[in-house]
Amino acid sequence: MSKRQIARRLMLTAGLMLALAACDDADKNATKPIKLDQRLSEIYGRTCMSCHTVPDSGAPQTHNLAAWTPRLKQGDDMLLDHMVNGFKGMPPLGQCFECSAEDLTTLMHFMASPAPASDNSEQE
Repeated sequence: MSKRQIARRLMLTAGLMLALAACDDADKNATKPIKLDQRLSEIYGRTCMSCHTVPDSGAPQTHNLAAWTPRLKQGDDMLLDHMVNGFKGMPPLGQCFECSAEDLTTLMHFMASPAPASDNSEQE
């Protein structure tokens, strides 16, 4: 193998290692609890909670990381489309007609995150 081929392989290996390290950091950030401000907390209680805390609804349960992980892999754009237009049993906008795209995305990330340490009212 030439020096050029060895250098190329080393650069590819280093690039892959950096990419994997970045993925690890992203996974750690995705598993940090998210707290909602008062407005979004009220919206969650009025709209999201009625399905996302009832296992028989078929909705991924709030703070259930195993249920949310495959959904998150679809990306925020796809999930936002599902939220806005409805998907399977989810009604359009999750019946949150005052919600912006940013609100919906924040609510989704909250439900997909671990329960905050001070929140004992919901099961994981």
